[in-house]
Order: sequence, then C-alpha cells, then structure tokens
Amino acid sequence: MITLLDRYLFRQLAGALLAVTIGLAALVWLTQSLRFIELVLDRGLSFWVFLQLTGLLLPGFFAVIIPITSFVVTLFIYVRLASDRELVVMRAAGLSQWQLARPALALAALAMLACYALNLWLVPASQAAFRGWQFEIRNQLAAILVQEGVFASVGDDLTVYARYRDADGTLRGILVHDARERGTPVTVLAEAGRITSTPNGPRVTLLNGVRQQVERTPPPAGSPPGTLGVERLNVLSFAENSVDLTRSARPADGRYRNAQERSLAELLDPDPAENIPERDLRRFRAEATQRLVNPLNVIGFCLVALATVLSGQFRRHGGGFHLFVGIAIVVALLALGLMANNLGARDNALLPLVWLNTALPMAVTLWVLSRKTTATLRLPFMAGRRSAQDTP
Repeated sequence: MITLLDRYLFRQLAGALLAVTIGLAALVWLTQSLRFIELVLDRGLSFWVFLQLTGLLLPGFFAVIIPITSFVVTLFIYVRLASDRELVVMRAAGLSQWQLARPALALAALAMLACYALNLWLVPASQAAFRGWQFEIRNQLAAILVQEGVFASVGDDLTVYARYRDADGTLRGILVHDARERGTPVTVLAEAGRITSTPNGPRVTLLNGVRQQVERTPPPAGSPPGTLGVERLNVLSFAENSVDLTRSARPADGRYRNAQERSLAELLDPDPAENIPERDLRRFRAEATQRLVNPLNVIGFCLVALATVLSGQFRRHGGGFHLFVGIAIVVALLALGLMANNLGARDNALLPLVWLNTALPMAVTLWVLSRKTTATLRLPFMAGRRSAQDTP
C-alpha cells in the first residue's frame, strides 16, 4: 500500500534525480562537444549536423551516469532528512527500515529499467549512427577537413596541407602526402587546386606541380640473402593532376563495427562470416556482460546509500561520516568494476568477477538493512520526561 510518506519521499527523490542527471549529462555533453565546434566555426559543417552528431553521444552519457546519480541523490536526500529530524519523526511514527527505504528502491527499479533500455537498444543504435557520421565526415566530406595553414589528416595515411584558400574556394600552395599504398608513399606539391565531390568521394584537382615517389628497385641477381634494393626518387612534373581523398574504398555499410555498435544478440552470437579475431570476440563477450550488469548497479548503489544512512543511530549533530563512507564504498566499487571488466575482456574466464562486484555489495547491504536496530530511539521530549520521572 502506497502511503502519503511514500509519495512524499518518492517525489523528492525523483525530482532530484531528474535534475542532477540532466545537469550532469549536459555538463559532460558540453565538454565532449567542444571538439566538434571547430567543424562548425572553421570548416563549414552545419549547426544542425553538429547537434545531430553530438546528440548521438547523450544515450551513452545517461547509461553511465544514472547509477552514479541515483546513489548521489539517495545519499544526500536521506542525509538531509536525517539532519532535518524528519527520519526521527518517521521512525517514531512506527516506520521500519524497509518502509523508509521503499521509495528509494522503487525509484532505483525504474532507473534500472531505463538503463536496460539504454544499454540494450538506444546506446548501440546511437553509437552505430555516430560511427557512421564519423566515417562519412572522414571519407565523403573530406573537403571540410582541409583548413588553410593546417596539416589536415584524413585518416592515418593521408595528409593534406594548403597555405591559404581564396574567396572562391581555390586552394593555394598545396601539399598532399599519400601513404595509403604500403611501401610507396607519394608526395605531391602544387601551386593551386580545388576540391570537388564525385560519386566515389571527394577529389582534389591539382595544377602546376610535381609528384614525388620513392621506389625501391629489386636487388641484382646473385646478391647475398638480405640484400636490400636501391631506393630511387621519381619526380614527375605535371600541369594538372587529381588525387582521391577518400580514405577507404569500402562503403559506409561495409565498415567494421566495434563492440559498442552491436546489439546484445550480435555480441553473444556474432556472424561467423565476418571472421572476427579472437581478441575481438573476447571484447564482445565482455561488452555483453557489462551491458547486463551495469543497470544492476543502480540497485546496488542505492542500497549502499540507504545502508550508510539508515543503519546508523540517530545523532543530533554530524552525518558527514556517513557521506564519506558511502562515497568511498561506491568509488571503490566503480574502480573494482572497471578493473574486473578489463580483466574479463582479456580473459573471459574472469567475467564472473564483474557479476561478483555487483552481487556481493547488494547482499551485504541487504543484510545490514535487515538487522534490527539495537539502540532505542528517544526524542528530546521523551528523554526529558524520563529524566523527570527518574528524579527522586
């Protein structure tokens, strides 16, 4: 039966959780989106695309911070209730530990369901869309990555430099270093050029330049084993030349998807046709375990907060020690969980440690909350009355 006190506590907890979660997510979004501001201010990316690109990061932020904010809100709300003597009144009215904890556990259960929805559906979908945007920008929109006076890297094997850009978009003083073909890097210098879009991706057309390529000739016949060939620099002058800036010839839907982009079913049972390396298969199983375990931390952290506040005796002053103990326990659990997940990604036989890191604190806090309070609660007026009766 839902009582008035249940609704009162739940309303305070839910409002604080909503405000803290949104505020913290906005702060994390702001810090992470700064790296995309340059694409809008200096490289011509539209503001709408910026909002879409950075908005895809929000589900991942929420999935990470909801367990933490649930603990913070539960701890501080109950500490405030204790400092305002509201818990004292509620206990004097006959409420048990579980009746006091019931609103927080109900809210934690709702937050846990939200985390499961994020981890199992929304986060993989948003990560896949975000990686697709990144692939598109790096491969099909490479023109916006070229900024005057800056060496712009299109991937790890293609670098473009332009001394300055005219008002009509013409690039002056161009350098292109292309190392996409192993063993034969090419450096192109040109007086001018222009980037155009083609069905196969962006292409830079170069005017009045030279093309330099280092080639290694095979060793002469009869040379001792291990003899290297002679390196020779080939220089070719040209009036017009073109270089494709597409980093990869694979289409966007053919790119390799990492563990964060895959659904739970794909992580647990990947397609054998993909020929996924064993190292990635271990990471997939670790990612699947993390998605199933992390939402349970909402309940575990909430129980830690409740145990640290409700299990102690009432004190007229203080409460800071409870805050310190609760925060220290959760920080330790977060560190141990990260360690266990990293170990499980290397060796899947250690993945049960991830479950143990969540289940053990829940069991301990449930035992702490289930103990009967040995101390007798006495209100100030009750203590005064008893002392008056004891006076001879």
